[in-house]
Parts: sequence; C-alpha cells; structure tokens
Amino acid sequence: MSSSANTAPVPRLGQRYAFVVVGVIFFCLLFSAGLRATPSVLLDPLQQSFGWSRSIISLAAAIGIFFYGMVGPFAAAAMDHFGLRRVVLASLVAMAISSAASAYMTQTWHLIALWGLFSGIASGAVATVLGATIANRWFVRHRGLAMGILTASTATGNLIFLPALAALASSGDWRRAGWAVAIARLVMVPLVWKLVPGRPADVGLLPYGSDPANPPAPAAPRAGFMATTFGALKRASRTRAFWYLFATFWVCGFTTNGLVGTHLIALCGDHGIAPVAAAGLLSLMGVFDLIGTTASGWLTDRYDPRKLLFVYYGLRGVSLIILPYTNFSFYSLSIFAVFYGLDWIATVPPTLRLASDAFGDRDAPIVFGWIVAGHQIGAATAAWMGGAIRQATGSYLTAFVISGATGILAAVIALMVKRQRATPEPVAA
Repeated sequence: MSSSANTAPVPRLGQRYAFVVVGVIFFCLLFSAGLRATPSVLLDPLQQSFGWSRSIISLAAAIGIFFYGMVGPFAAAAMDHFGLRRVVLASLVAMAISSAASAYMTQTWHLIALWGLFSGIASGAVATVLGATIANRWFVRHRGLAMGILTASTATGNLIFLPALAALASSGDWRRAGWAVAIARLVMVPLVWKLVPGRPADVGLLPYGSDPANPPAPAAPRAGFMATTFGALKRASRTRAFWYLFATFWVCGFTTNGLVGTHLIALCGDHGIAPVAAAGLLSLMGVFDLIGTTASGWLTDRYDPRKLLFVYYGLRGVSLIILPYTNFSFYSLSIFAVFYGLDWIATVPPTLRLASDAFGDRDAPIVFGWIVAGHQIGAATAAWMGGAIRQATGSYLTAFVISGATGILAAVIALMVKRQRATPEPVAA
C-alpha cells in the first residue's frame, strides 16, 4: 500500500481532484524554473563579491543545465519505483538546501557543487518528466491540456522569478536571491505532502475521464530502479518512433534554448539593439509561450499530434531563416517574438502524446525523459555552434539558416511517426 494513502485527504471532488494535483505540481514546476533562472542573475554579483571569472560561474550553470536534462529518465523511473510524492519532496528539499547553502559559499567548488551538481539533479526531477508522469497517471481525457498547462509553468516561472531575483541580486546582497529561492521550495513541501498522492488509486479514485465500469488495470510490479530506467530505453530504442521523436526534440532544443535563447541578444547587438531591449524580446516570448503551450495541449486532445508538430517545426524553421534578413525594426522583432513565443515549447504536448501512443502510459514518462535528454543535447550543440560560426564568420546568418533548415527537416520527420497503441501492460497478480 502506498504511503500516500496514509496522509493525503480523501478528496470530495471525485475525478476532478486531478486538477488539484495539476495546480500543486504547476507551482512546483514554476519554482523549479525559478531555480534554473537564478545563475543568470548572479553572474555580476558573484564576480563583484568574490572576483570569480565569468567562465567559472558559467561552468557551474552549464553543469546544472546538463544534469537538469540528463536526470529526467532516471527521475521518471524513481517516481515509478520509490513513489512520485517521495521523489518530489526529496527534490524540493534538496533544492531548498542547495539554494540556502549558497549564501555561505566561499570557494568556486562550492558554487559548482551547489548551483551545478545538486541544483541540476534536484531541479531535473521537478521538470518536464514530472508533468508527463502527472498527465499520464491522472488523466485519460484532457491529457494534452494538462500537459500543456504543466509545461507552460516553465515560462511562467521565468517571467515571475527573473525580474524579482534580478532585483534581489542587485539590491546590495545577492544572498537574498538564494534565500528567496529556498523559501519558495519549502513552501511547496507541505502542499505536496498533503495534496499529491502518488496515484489516483491511492485515494480511491480513477484517472480523470476514466470509465468507472472499465477501470484501468493495476500496474505490474517492476524490476529494480536502474533496470527500469535502461529497460525502457532498450525497448524504445528498437523502434523507429523513438528515434524520430528523439530527432525532432533534438531540433526543438537546437532551435530554442540553444540558438535563440543563447544568441538572440547577441544577434540584436550586432544590429545596434541594446541588451535590455533585446532581453525584453525574450520576456515577450515567455508571455506568449504560456499561451501557446497551453493552447497546444488543447489542440493535442483534438487533432493528430504529428500534423501539429509538422506545423510547429515547419513555421519555426521558416521564421529562423527569415529573421536575419529582416531590418530588425521594433515591429519585425515584435512579430518574431510573438510568433516564436507561441511556438517555443508547444511541441511538448504532441510529443508526449505520440510517446504515450507508442510506448504505453507507464513507460512513456521514462522514454519521454530520454527524449528530453535529446532536447538538451540539441540545445548544447546550438549554443556552441552559434558562437563558433559568429567567431569564424563575424555573423550569425549561417547559424540561423542552418537552424531553420533543421526545423523544416524535423517537420518532415514528425509526419513519419506511425501512430499506434502500445501493447497493454501485464496486470499485477
């Protein structure tokens, strides 16, 4: 029997309690996004306080990003093996401790350990794979919408935390930013403990939209934690669907976090636009990303996700190719920011739907974690490529054209994914 059943309240909302769970996890993901945004506002304060080089501080941030992406499949398997609530609570506490402890760091290895290793692993467990696990466990109907809402929390977290953390970090004591992040994590601990059961069955419920006359079968027991993680990858890697989805999500990271997220401000600087104004474009993208990703979830519940991905990647690719040839006026950049914001991570709900169709509801979060790892690899590749091309040619033109071409290629690959329902998983004895 799950320990969740001993403390979670018996819900009076019936299947609608799934939306309470979504609400709590939304804020967990939102605060996790705030943690990932913190190093960007600490660059100058840490330089001024300790004299540390920008490269060392950036190294800590890069290590955090790496573990944030790579821990996903292991986190999904841990939720299945040890219990979702235990993993989320442990991650929240770890994030809070690492953030609070940073107020006392004095050496660069402290920075790398706290803002790199520990925060990367902990925040990676409270990320997209958590949203995928919640959507698959708690929803049969409106699953795409639930995933869209949870995915959009990342953009919302950046919108809320970046300005606030920047103000705290520049207030004369950068440690206030670390304490604020720690307190935000601790606030969520009692809410998760009280309101988030591991599964609907732990509180006598069925997933939202389930037919009470035909409830889903209990999940069969799994092997060990590592066997579960790599077993799901082994099964998935034998299919074309996995490699197609991995490739398209690699392009997703390549064309968003990697190129635009890393180099847009520098590209605008090449055209005489001040960094503050260019940063405002990224904030505008964040606003419209919240709208676009939620809408994408709604559309995923109603339309073929392959066709949605074809549209998202195709339009994204064309816009990247066109951008360097615009006049970089206020109007052209605003149009680009609105359009690109709507498309930023709209790819997540349809990608998860295709993964669930191909690999089953239970394996899908773990397989999706491996697919998300491809996203981070693509992002890292584009971040390096953009700088290398700019250094070699003096222009970002080639980098944006290459990135746009990968978007068009991803659109074609998305149509090659065959939709199929996975073989039902064995029922526990």
